[in-house]
Amino acid sequence: MVGLGTSDDAGVYRLSPELALVQTIDYITPLVDDPYQFGQIAAANALSDIYAMGGAPLLALNVVAFPTDALPMAVLAEILRGGADTAQEAGARIIGGHSIDDREPKYGLAVTGLVHPDRVWRNSTAKPGDRLILTKPLGMGIVSTAIKRDLAAAALIERAVSVMTTLNKNAALAALEIGVDAATDVTGFGLLGHLHEMTAGSGVSAEIRFRDVPVLHEVPDLAAQGIVPGGTQRNLAFVEPFVSFAAALDRVQHLILADAQTSGGLLLAVAPERAAALLHALHAHGVPVFAEIGTITDDPSGRISVLG
Repeated sequence: MVGLGTSDDAGVYRLSPELALVQTIDYITPLVDDPYQFGQIAAANALSDIYAMGGAPLLALNVVAFPTDALPMAVLAEILRGGADTAQEAGARIIGGHSIDDREPKYGLAVTGLVHPDRVWRNSTAKPGDRLILTKPLGMGIVSTAIKRDLAAAALIERAVSVMTTLNKNAALAALEIGVDAATDVTGFGLLGHLHEMTAGSGVSAEIRFRDVPVLHEVPDLAAQGIVPGGTQRNLAFVEPFVSFAAALDRVQHLILADAQTSGGLLLAVAPERAAALLHALHAHGVPVFAEIGTITDDPSGRISVLG
């Protein structure tokens, strides 16, 4: 049902008129020093793609690279414990996996989920007039770079870890309850990159309001100091040809919108008459941060306009 054609978050295969499989894989390198938290973040990041398709995680396999001659195996045990606890929180069971010896630790999951074929979300079905709602703040790539350079305050690290370890489960439940036209999650290509996949795949365009986009409040200062990952800079270079920025916005703000996220939020396109109900449902389901950030427009070019 869903393959490679629109750069969607996961593949979907119909088994019967009532049941389809959702399949994805994702793994990352360490973003934080604590191995348990790293395992939690990596698992939440991988599970997010199932939620972005409207599915429920069922089974997972560990994907592990680990330097057995350089780090104690107790570190790996903590990484796997963090992943297992997050998978359990999602209602998924880890049933095995595979590991290799590698100089740099890497961890993630291959995840199988279930969804009703009539309720699959795609990133290619947004409609003109839809409101765009984002369910986590931006800035994780910039904060992760600050952590690696020992330039992030403990309070900021704590908030960023809380964002990255929070599953998109409750946001997905709220969106399933109300109904959305299209969905994706904001991860490695940044908000603008994933929104472009949505607009290009749907044959529409979008306007977003920078002032309404949730951002961790220390992030602009960090970016202004040049604490920006290479992936974020490459993201911005890629999206610039099809994004129009308001003159009032500077390069720091451009970079924030292109920041490469790990375990970012869902980006939901919802019919205008359902937008208020979705915001209410997100609150009712305990989603900590969410905002309406823009609108899908009736222009087949796939362009994105960023207002000040």
